[in-house]
Amino acid sequence: LVFAQVIFVTMVYGPVAAFLVELFPVQVRYTSMSLPYHIGNGVFGGLVPLIGTWAVATATLSGYSWSLYAGLIYPITVAVITLIIGTLYVKDRRGQ
Repeated sequence: LVFAQVIFVTMVYGPVAAFLVELFPVQVRYTSMSLPYHIGNGVFGGLVPLIGTWAVATATLSGYSWSLYAGLIYPITVAVITLIIGTLYVKDRRGQ
């Protein structure tokens, strides 16, 4: 199971590095890559256990039958918001 998760993580992090390199000009590339990457992982990734545990506990105390899956609401919401923002605001740079 852990090996399968490692495969999925590498499928995400490989293209992220290439994407961030192409997204910013050379003069500000290091800072521009580091800042959103680390804030995104630190803030949004770091809060997943806290918010997930709170959501499961709240749903369990409220008596919902889907309470085990309540912890997935936050990461799925962040992923959907990221998809929408990326689709609307990130330009296609193929051929440049």
